Amino acid sequence: MEKKSKNVYPSVPRVGVGAIVIHEGKVLLVKRGVEPSRGLWAIPGGTLHLGETLQDCAAREIFEETGITIQVGKCIYVFDYFERDEKGKIKFHFVIVDFTGEYIEGKAQGADDAEEARWFSPKELRQLPVAKNTLTALKEIGFLK
Repeated sequence: MEKKSKNVYPSVPRVGVGAIVIHEGKVLLVKRGVEPSRGLWAIPGGTLHLGETLQDCAAREIFEETGITIQVGKCIYVFDYFERDEKGKIKFHFVIVDFTGEYIEGKAQGADDAEEARWFSPKELRQLPVAKNTLTALKEIGFLK
């Protein structure tokens, strides 16, 4: 049974929060199990809960999707994400905030909304279907050239 996102056709923009975790020269990515970008590799993250700080959301989402515990660092990348359906109606609207994440412990494995979670070198990323915004963020921080 396919998981369906709760963020489809929102009445207001949603806040998405993630963390870029680089450990031993590799970045932690997840293969998305739900829309948007289902089937693409992306920075792990998810939707901010009411009353939750951005940093707490980043740590929670990384753990829920990957099994990795991180120390959340500074905010390093913010962007808008819009996707419209074939009729032009907004299907997804996120403001996404990505932080740095320092690896503490854990073994990467996909859970929650992520089909898989793995560590990738810059070279390995060239062989994968990676979300456009993830590539842009990784270039922005200098992980990819």
